[in-house]
Amino acid sequence: MHLVTTFLRRATVQWALAKRAIVLLAIALLCSSCGSIYLPSIDGNPWQPVSVPTDANLLDLSFVDAQHGWLTGTRSTLLETTDGGTTWEPRSLELDQAYRFNSVSFSGDEGWIAGQPSLLLHTTDGGKSWSRVPLSAKLPGSPNTVLALGSKAAEMTTDIGAIYRTTDGGKNWKAMVEAAVGVIRNIARASDGKYVAVSSRGNFYSIWAPGQTAWEPHNRNSSRRLQSMGFAPDGRLWMIARGGQIQFQAPNAPDEWENLVSPEFSTSWGLLDLAYRTPTELWVSGGSGNLLRSVDGGATWEKDRSIENVPSNLYKILFLGPEKGFIIGQKGTLLKYSAEAAA
Repeated sequence: MHLVTTFLRRATVQWALAKRAIVLLAIALLCSSCGSIYLPSIDGNPWQPVSVPTDANLLDLSFVDAQHGWLTGTRSTLLETTDGGTTWEPRSLELDQAYRFNSVSFSGDEGWIAGQPSLLLHTTDGGKSWSRVPLSAKLPGSPNTVLALGSKAAEMTTDIGAIYRTTDGGKNWKAMVEAAVGVIRNIARASDGKYVAVSSRGNFYSIWAPGQTAWEPHNRNSSRRLQSMGFAPDGRLWMIARGGQIQFQAPNAPDEWENLVSPEFSTSWGLLDLAYRTPTELWVSGGSGNLLRSVDGGATWEKDRSIENVPSNLYKILFLGPEKGFIIGQKGTLLKYSAEAAA
């Protein structure tokens, strides 16, 4: 009996030591992998917060020239800059109610603002004066985006995917598609005139190209719902899915997609928008000041930790050129890209 008791005690001690060794090994493996879980930090501070005189949610931005620009948002927010976006001053318009200024676009001194409920404004003098463009009560949906295309020409979309074009300053509009696509989450336009729209629930996306009479629907290619989509400089599509996943269309194969990419496994912040600064450098923004960069087309990623203390969802990135860009977000959040700081 004594020998059995001694054997059991020794076995218990050995098992306890083995469990301790396993735990220590697991901790060592976890620590050794921390470098791959957490992204490296970006050198420098390329994005600088800009103070704006509003706490409304900002929605869009466009420039008349290198120094003169306009910024729009909720609660009829309209801000003007004359120093390239360093400072902004509020401007008020005589409107019958508060509007959501979804989109603003300029081509020289001619500009447009699209808003909800059902609002379209037009200027031909750089924004010194604005006139309201009458819209038909039969317009499918409310104006969602607008793009200035030159003298008296513009393209407008609605929140259910209707597309219209005018060439006479808004007096007449031509429908580009025979039927709307349905309620959409977001819509983006390529430089060649193509559009991609994500359904309101993120279940599918649709593509329209100039010359087509209807949208072409496509099922999402993963179990994750789509958050947003857009076009790369080479015309390829990119998509952001729930859970911070990114996917790029395969080169020269429009029906194929590259593998899903999860830039940062260690966080659960949702990603909201993606934009290219150059053909190979792209930025992705998300909730709670989450801002990521890739300089190799999405193969590897790093994080701008200087922006993590910005208490805002960053939901739109706009590059007006390689040296000029802005990020807009909630509660009057505006970031400006500084080429000098990036260098």
